[in-house]
Amino acid sequence: MTVEILRFIAIRPLTRSSSRALGVGLWLLTSYCFASSPPQPTTLVGEVHDPSGAPIAQAQVSVQAGNFTASTTTGPEGEFHFPALAVAAGTVHVSAPGFSPAEQTWSPGVARLSFVLQVAAVNERIVVSATRSSMKLSEVPGSAVQLSSADVAATAALSLDDLLRQVPGFSLFRRISSRVANPTTQGVSLRGLGGTGPSRALVLEDGIPWVDPFGGWVYWDRIPRTEIASVEVFRGGSSNLYGSDALGGVVEIATRVPTESSFSADFSYGTEKTPSLSLWGGTVRSGWDLGAGLDLSRSDGYILVPTSERGLVDTAANSQHVALDTSIGYHAAENRRVFLRSSLFEESRHNGTRVQTNSTATGFWVGGVNAGWADRDSLSARLYGQAQGYDQTFSSVALDRNSERLNDIQHVPSQQIGGSLVWNHGWRAQTFIVGLDNQQIIGASDEQLISSTTGNHFANNIAGGRQLATGVFAEDIFRHGNHWTVIAGMRWDDWNNNQGSTLRLSRPAGPIVATRFPDRSQSSFNPRVSLLRGFSRNFSASLSAYRAFRAPTLNELYRSFQQGSVLTASNPFLRAERLTGAEAGVRGLFVDNKVEARATMFWSDIVDPVVNVTINTTPTLTNRQRQNLGRTRSLGTELDGSLHLSDSIELSAGYQYAHATVINSTLALIGLDVPEVPRHQFSWQARYSNPSRLMASIQGHYSSLQFDDDLNTLPLKAYYVMDLLLARKLVSGLEVYVAAENLLNQRYLVALSPTSARTIANLGPPILARAGLRWDFPGRQK
Repeated sequence: MTVEILRFIAIRPLTRSSSRALGVGLWLLTSYCFASSPPQPTTLVGEVHDPSGAPIAQAQVSVQAGNFTASTTTGPEGEFHFPALAVAAGTVHVSAPGFSPAEQTWSPGVARLSFVLQVAAVNERIVVSATRSSMKLSEVPGSAVQLSSADVAATAALSLDDLLRQVPGFSLFRRISSRVANPTTQGVSLRGLGGTGPSRALVLEDGIPWVDPFGGWVYWDRIPRTEIASVEVFRGGSSNLYGSDALGGVVEIATRVPTESSFSADFSYGTEKTPSLSLWGGTVRSGWDLGAGLDLSRSDGYILVPTSERGLVDTAANSQHVALDTSIGYHAAENRRVFLRSSLFEESRHNGTRVQTNSTATGFWVGGVNAGWADRDSLSARLYGQAQGYDQTFSSVALDRNSERLNDIQHVPSQQIGGSLVWNHGWRAQTFIVGLDNQQIIGASDEQLISSTTGNHFANNIAGGRQLATGVFAEDIFRHGNHWTVIAGMRWDDWNNNQGSTLRLSRPAGPIVATRFPDRSQSSFNPRVSLLRGFSRNFSASLSAYRAFRAPTLNELYRSFQQGSVLTASNPFLRAERLTGAEAGVRGLFVDNKVEARATMFWSDIVDPVVNVTINTTPTLTNRQRQNLGRTRSLGTELDGSLHLSDSIELSAGYQYAHATVINSTLALIGLDVPEVPRHQFSWQARYSNPSRLMASIQGHYSSLQFDDDLNTLPLKAYYVMDLLLARKLVSGLEVYVAAENLLNQRYLVALSPTSARTIANLGPPILARAGLRWDFPGRQK
């Protein structure tokens, strides 16, 4: 058509009228040509680096122009590529975990962009555990700590609990690594609340309870290390959102969700014949995401008892485990995902003598939905279940420790099923959160009792029951301008213990004695009110008051256990622990945000704390029973700070003072320290990190004297240990490293087992040095 018009113009003379017609025709021709020619696709490329020049892999890059959007992620060298954009100009936004986001405008003629992301200040990190919703760390009116993937990568610790010891106030029931500790001693304590084995802080994996359903302790190796994205620790009573177990706070572990095809591997070998392998991989296809993780480790361990006190029965405390995790998810829309995850975990241990062993086998599954709409509402639903078998053997050890006799074989099966529903709604300057959760636990302790003198199996003892717990909660986060944040929440819980019983069958043909315990029901109302005042962008103060509780576990109610020469009896009539607490804190950024500091003063009173109370002592055995003590009080201060000397060098430190004492009980205990609580804890870390070359990290941890018993007659002296990690990049995504825990090889007391004849000591681990390789494809941002 265009050719015909031009031919017509060339052969016809122009008149005034024809000139006008020609002008109109040319205008129509131009309009037609431009309207009918499709826009040419545009190519945009670029790269993303940190301030040192190292590439940032897996950064999120998005282009927006009007209603048009497109997104991608950077490759292992920090590069991104949009091969065929339908627009020629717009805004490019780049973000990556641990960095402040950046934005640039893009106009015609610009085909390549370069971004340098600055390291994000700690207070800009997003946490979830404090409010069950996403919130900047600087906006949380409480004491929260987040360990990013960089923090996890920069520690020499092989196990997760050893990594968390850099958070002041975090401790297990006994101050020993989970690598060699009996699992029943691996419950978490925060802020000097002490413990008897079960956790007095709730541990979550992606929002799902992670504590043992029967006993309340924690298996710290259940998640492959390479699968961990971050760990949050929120200190202070949190039953207003989470119910039982969140007496002293919450520890939440976030795992990786695939956003592209990626793979991570970590292999090391160390002293005590300790090989370790951790793998994780994931991919995304047509809206589906698939992920899988594997963790394998074993250690020959070490002999717990000092050389001068050992006998022929003393052998190394050791462990081995395997953890397998798989997940599948489907993204129905950008902010809507349905997923299913399952995991298997097995471990076995020798507990320091030839006869004393334990093993665990656990199967776990969880299905869930995350849905958001209208940029103001989100819904989270979870359904989960677990089946577990726990086996342990106990023995009676002779005074000279040269012989022992098997006296108890325990099998503890348990099952758990639960679910939760949480709705978040934003309205103007407020965020409303409402939810409910429910769980049921069934468990029993099946014992074969064996005479320590004759070796005869003389009785069977079966004890157990059911627990049903339901909770509903609501919270309002209200922001007034840029200076005030008020958070008010409350929760009501009801729990029932039913079908509790013991059955004793004497052998070979003795009587059967059955005892049925009455069904019991309790409820608890737990509010929390927090106020944060921001005086400037870099300085704020907060106040909080709260109540919290912890219901006794089936283990405390129905299962007895023995640790060395100490036998602890169950108590089916235990009541719930109830905490009342308050705290005040300040947070500040100084020297162009290079110095970050936080200070918090706290007070916590626990009514009816469950404590292992000494009943009597014989030449070969100390008898204790779990009892509600009366009232304990913990007063203290937390100090946390960091100094960013440069983009590559960072110093951090934390300190906790906790004065935890008994203030109401029998006369013999009033004024004494709460067992297993040190007055002073201090940790520090110095880190140099240049991802293109070298990473070096050294840290130290100090813990002051604490007592191993309720009568304060068994002091465990103060100790100080240091860890070191050195890592060197070989090629993109691949690095070699050496690590050492307890670098100075300090030997310190972790437990004392008394008899009327003597007290047997247990020691903490010696140096664990190892070397390994880490590979991330594409290079994971740290």
